[in-house]
Amino acid sequence: MGGNVGQLGTHTCKSLAEDDPSDPVEPPRRPTGNLIMHSMAMLGREFCYAVEAAYVTPVLLSVGLPRSLYSTVWLLSPILGFLLQPVVGLASDHCRARWGRRRPYILTLGILMLSGMALYLNGDAVVSALIADPRRKRIWAITITMIGVVAFDFAADFIDGPIKAYLFDVCSHEDKERGLHYHALFTGLGGALGYLLGAIDWAHLEIGRVLGTEFQVMFFFSALVLALCFIIHLCSIPEAPLRDVSKDISPQQAPQDFPLSSDKMYQYGSIEKAKNHSVNPELALQGEKNKNPAEQTRKAMTMKSLLRALVNMPPHYRCLCISHLIGWTAFLSNMLFFTDFMGQIVYHGDPYGAHNSTEFLIYERGVEVGCWGLCINSVFSSLYSYLQKPLVTYIGLKGLYFMGYLLFGLGTGFIGLFPNVYSTLALCTLFGVMSSTLYTVPFNLIAKYHREEQEEKVRH
Repeated sequence: MGGNVGQLGTHTCKSLAEDDPSDPVEPPRRPTGNLIMHSMAMLGREFCYAVEAAYVTPVLLSVGLPRSLYSTVWLLSPILGFLLQPVVGLASDHCRARWGRRRPYILTLGILMLSGMALYLNGDAVVSALIADPRRKRIWAITITMIGVVAFDFAADFIDGPIKAYLFDVCSHEDKERGLHYHALFTGLGGALGYLLGAIDWAHLEIGRVLGTEFQVMFFFSALVLALCFIIHLCSIPEAPLRDVSKDISPQQAPQDFPLSSDKMYQYGSIEKAKNHSVNPELALQGEKNKNPAEQTRKAMTMKSLLRALVNMPPHYRCLCISHLIGWTAFLSNMLFFTDFMGQIVYHGDPYGAHNSTEFLIYERGVEVGCWGLCINSVFSSLYSYLQKPLVTYIGLKGLYFMGYLLFGLGTGFIGLFPNVYSTLALCTLFGVMSSTLYTVPFNLIAKYHREEQEEKVRH
């Protein structure tokens, strides 16, 4: 899940850097409705994330996953993200699809999320219906569930970068800030709804009896919410196809005696920006002169060039990426094991006991209460996203960033020292502070750094 750092370091920064700093024209202001529609992707993503955080540990334990393989499941997704996210991020920057640069990748990753969720929530039931031999059934159930978890986790981590890049590509600086606040709001709302779904005892309700088990209920609602939210998101703000930019510039408009840069092949903006010819003619003309842009893209996307970009990253971006990595590592380590912590440590249940035993039922009760705690976290995350705006005027973005980390560290420390039901639920509010901080402040800092770089280049 720490894959967001890869997008932050290589994907989003590159997209921002491709804008022409000397071009004063910004994309037009977006209506609030468009920004809300754009934020629906965060609601759907976080809704499914909440279901995973609440149920993936009980699912893995219920299929009999050995403890020795437990950490491997969480390790595979960050490794895949580190290797693939920079490459796919560069491919997205040069994507020439009619839909634009970001939306084809968002759609693909959304489908992968849905497929992974179907595997880890329904894999055990499907295998049980097809295989009778207990040993083979256990092996296949573990394999399919692990594949589903890794696929979902990878796609859910990865998709945050294209969503943010999509917002930054088509919005002005003011709308970027507004959009990020709406993202934080709907992230908290989606998480609250997802955890609330997990806290309900579906086994005693009619829909639970119709669909079979609570895992099938989770999949039904998660798939429905994810599909609706992503359809709304993909229809929110149009993108201009990359190839349209060069067509909108006539040869007479483009200057003839400027040096061509090999690392900036195209200029990108919203549909309105392209239609009004508010593009960099140097980049557009180069797009005309490059006879085989796909080959140029493949040449750029080498591991050596990616590692060089990471090494040569400006110090302030590097520090932000490292701190973002540390923050996500701490936050997700807590969130993924929180419901299991409630079931085993706070309630003293046993996830390995027989499914009709008292110890297992106590563990399930702890998992349900843990879902309520994570729901509190999500609600407070939404509330805190509104408190950030007045707070930033007093302590600044970096102060806000530090405060989020500090409060989260204190909260998790007290929970570990005093594993009591009521104090743990109360301290879940501090998880919300960290969640809102991670989803908004780093991207606001990137926008601020980029604006400062633009202003500096204009002055010189």
